[in-house]
Amino acid sequence: MRIAVIPGDGIGKEVTAEAVKVLHAVAKKFGRTFELEHLPWSADHYVQTGETLPANGYDLLRQFDAILIGALGDPRVPDNRHAREILLGTRFELDLYVNYRPVKLLAERLCPLKDRGPSDVKFVVFRENTEGVYVSIGGRFKPNTDDEVAIQEEINTYKGVHRIIRHAFEYAQKHGLTRVCMADKSNAMTQGHALWQRVFKEVAAQYPGITPTHYYIDALVMYMVLDPGQFEVIVTNNLFGDIITDLGATFQGGLGMAASGNIHPGRTSMFEPVHGSAPKFAGKNIANPIGAIASAAMLLETLGATEEAAAIEAAVLKSVEDNQVTSDIGGTLGTREAGDYIAEILKA
Repeated sequence: MRIAVIPGDGIGKEVTAEAVKVLHAVAKKFGRTFELEHLPWSADHYVQTGETLPANGYDLLRQFDAILIGALGDPRVPDNRHAREILLGTRFELDLYVNYRPVKLLAERLCPLKDRGPSDVKFVVFRENTEGVYVSIGGRFKPNTDDEVAIQEEINTYKGVHRIIRHAFEYAQKHGLTRVCMADKSNAMTQGHALWQRVFKEVAAQYPGITPTHYYIDALVMYMVLDPGQFEVIVTNNLFGDIITDLGATFQGGLGMAASGNIHPGRTSMFEPVHGSAPKFAGKNIANPIGAIASAAMLLETLGATEEAAAIEAAVLKSVEDNQVTSDIGGTLGTREAGDYIAEILKA
């Protein structure tokens, strides 16, 4: 497997190093060879060279089997241009239309919801990843005046909506799940979200063994808190998916625990922890590496290395059960030490 590694900025560099450490450990355990190529694309690279990524950057990424990325964002680049071109640019240019974010609680003590355990918090969110408000269609008229007008368009296409909804149902069917919930705001956003309603009903009818449900997005976030156990698969648009997956991450212990994949089935896909670059924590050896390590496991699973992925997930679970984790989830280890512990479990 050829894997591009983009550590990025801030704590991204630190947690990615631990994910790479774990990849080496699992490769040795299973007698595999992972060819990892580190790419320097980051705020450091942009500040030094003025280049976000090379002209052939996206074509270069297509040559890899997968991409593992840390986090991007740095106060030295106030407009985050490098982050947009590297992260969002890769999502759009490689057409990574599935944003896959599992919400899985590993230990009851990590959940802020009262009397909720691992059996209550176990669902996945599929977020449409290439449309919506993130396409940056719009503009500003008379900027920086009292008459300023700002317009941000939301784009929904039949192709984009159909393929993410179908992916959600296919995932549910493949994994023996029986409930798919779609969230929109079609009572207020009556054009684009009417399309979501139409396509959801159309696709759901083709999966008679799966129960389709629908919530407006404001009701969904309420029910996620009140009764997360009712959900198995949630599918929604780009903006709403971004918001509810951060809420879901809090159920599993915080952003440091959350993994994600930006996927186009059968093509080069990109995997990253949900958290940002957190510049104020960078270099302090306190960031939680589990989100990055779990993203590496997701990468392997997507490429068909299911045994290796399961071994990493089991090692992460044991580190949580042993409380050999970072301080954000109640442990005393640093970033490097937490990664070492998980790697040692794999070696043993």
